[in-house]
Amino acid sequence: METTLALLVIAIVLGFGDFVSIKTKALLSMIFIAGLVFMVGFWLFIPKTLFQDAHIIDFAYAIIPLLLVYMGTLMRLKDLKSEWKTVIIALSAIIAAAAILFFIASPIIGSGLAVGATGPISGGVVSTIIMQEAADAKGLETITVFVTMLLVLQSFVGLPIASYCLSGEAKNLIKKFREKGGASNKENLPPVESTKRGWYQFPLMPEKFQTPFILLMKTFFVAWLAIYAAELMGGVINKYVLALVFGIIFYELGFLEQKVLDRANSAGITLFALMVPVFASLPKATPDMIGSLLLPIVVVFALSVVGISIISFFLGKVLGYSWRLSLAVGVTCLFGFPGTFIVAEEISDAVSSNAEERDYLSHIILPKMLVGGFSTVTIGSVFVASFMVNFL
Repeated sequence: METTLALLVIAIVLGFGDFVSIKTKALLSMIFIAGLVFMVGFWLFIPKTLFQDAHIIDFAYAIIPLLLVYMGTLMRLKDLKSEWKTVIIALSAIIAAAAILFFIASPIIGSGLAVGATGPISGGVVSTIIMQEAADAKGLETITVFVTMLLVLQSFVGLPIASYCLSGEAKNLIKKFREKGGASNKENLPPVESTKRGWYQFPLMPEKFQTPFILLMKTFFVAWLAIYAAELMGGVINKYVLALVFGIIFYELGFLEQKVLDRANSAGITLFALMVPVFASLPKATPDMIGSLLLPIVVVFALSVVGISIISFFLGKVLGYSWRLSLAVGVTCLFGFPGTFIVAEEISDAVSSNAEERDYLSHIILPKMLVGGFSTVTIGSVFVASFMVNFL
């Protein structure tokens, strides 16, 4: 297939996935729809060489560190500190899920599938790619297909749980809000927050110099520093982990702007390229292989939810969160952003009866869901996958 045509086919599938996701308010995620279309398409009419014909796979792997640096600029350390309870619950949830998969799922479905599952279950595309790279290097095609299927399906597990929990939590919050006099009680109103970052060592770059090429130059520089540092340490710390950490540090220092790839008008094409490695194993997924993986998929999701629920209930008691809110935070690893945003806003809209009540709910629920998703999908999953991949 000609290169431009191959890219067009990929773009059509991803665009259709986004369209369905928007129409269903993220109930059907873009990754699920695109993965389903690619898988069935490879069985019926799409050439299995589609991704090779697009000549984008090498580029996609090359810019993963760039994307992780960008992810490090998405949230301030101040936000993580103010929601430290949420961070503890979210990170503990993915550790609990990984532990229960490693120790309990391994005897049931095999250690390879159980270890591979910790990548997508801990949240995020990058952690899935880490597992896929390791599995591909060892010729474990079934595992690469398996982790892709988990990534495609996980929002169907996480979103209904989060929606149910947040609905009950929001109703309780509104009841207390009304009992305390609603918006007329100043104690119910959210505090005014500063947007200032923590550290400012580098002078902020004037707006006129924040051009796409200059912003990309700085982002690539930080990504290269992370990879170089990983090489100097002999790979003791995964290069992807360092890229994320360097992104956080250089953003806090003022060297990188917040959401730097958005400012550089490059986030879209970067995410487009990143989707290719995620689905690259699907041409190998035969109907028989998918059939053989159905039981392991059910086992992984069931045990993961059990592990997340146990730790979320326990930590909720210890940290003063209701079990509903704690569990909703814990399962953010199964869908991430924008699902975390959408479910929080939809529940706030559905339960409130006026703008003041909606703002009150959003102020409490939304930061916790965003920080929970950021902690799992963006930060924790990279660390968990980088550690668990050693057991693959």
